[in-house]
Amino acid sequence: MDEGALPNTIAGDLSKMSGAQKAAAFMLAIGDDAGREIWNLLSEEEVKELSSQMSMLGPVSAGIVEELFVEFASNVSSVGSLNGSYDNTERLLRKLLPPDKVGVIMDEIRGPAGRTMWDKLGNVNEMVLASYLKNEYPQTVAVVLQKIKPEHAARVLSVLPEDFSMEVVMRMLRMEAVQKDILDKVEQTLRVEFMNNLARTSRKDSHETIADIFNFLDRSTESRFLGSLEDRNRDSAERIRALMFTFEDLNKLDPQGVQTLLRNVDKDKLAMAMKGASDTLRDLFFSNMSERAAKILREDMEAMGPVRLKDVDEAQMDMVNKAKDLADAGEIVLSDNKGEDELIY
Repeated sequence: MDEGALPNTIAGDLSKMSGAQKAAAFMLAIGDDAGREIWNLLSEEEVKELSSQMSMLGPVSAGIVEELFVEFASNVSSVGSLNGSYDNTERLLRKLLPPDKVGVIMDEIRGPAGRTMWDKLGNVNEMVLASYLKNEYPQTVAVVLQKIKPEHAARVLSVLPEDFSMEVVMRMLRMEAVQKDILDKVEQTLRVEFMNNLARTSRKDSHETIADIFNFLDRSTESRFLGSLEDRNRDSAERIRALMFTFEDLNKLDPQGVQTLLRNVDKDKLAMAMKGASDTLRDLFFSNMSERAAKILREDMEAMGPVRLKDVDEAQMDMVNKAKDLADAGEIVLSDNKGEDELIY
């Protein structure tokens, strides 16, 4: 049953509240001590349904709470007003249920990324998921790939190490119906070890957010902002500069990544961008082109003569944005400025 959030008009009229909404308000009002016995008698589906209604309830006046208790044959006048929210619901459930069960319930009622663990995995980038799965047993990975959508499984399989991915395929070929207890165990492990960690690491640091913004500034504006920031907070300025992805960071692309980028950029933009590139970056791009294509690009660059710095900045930013789009699509991998094995999305 999905009866939706409680409209404002209902807050002042008990008769307009559904049974599920009344039950949610009642359980919030009696709290964890008095409600413990009731919670323990509910099935997991009933707990999920009741929790969902609690989280969407919104403000309920003290007067309505009184009427509600009268309706439940208990004339209570001392209960103050209450507010049904995700946080209040989760806080109450944590006093009554095991933490892992609370996590399952709250994940599902928060939605809409996915109703089940397997739905949620379908929203995880294949590079991130493969990075986690490559450290698991092949049998575990086989179970996971059988549960997620085929197109997503194909993308994950294609970025796993080759020997490991073939072992996973062999396990999938030999696999019969997976027993429910094994499936539950895999699901619980993924929830606790992977999804919870992913949720924590996905919250961006403010320095990362500013670095993303600064990436879209032209060179003079970027220098002005960073210069001013250095005067006020040198540490923050250095952290932001280290997090920014610049045109010269394309040096970190592997040959396949360079070739993929070359196939997707406008040739005029490429020539303009290369006019302002370092010798090292030019050599990287030239070495990944055919001799004829490299010759034509050099001639185009020479034919341009002097160019405005603003035009070069724009062309280079176009290439950086195209590289990021290709990384989002999983076609290339971009390493960050720190030289670690992290990815930029």
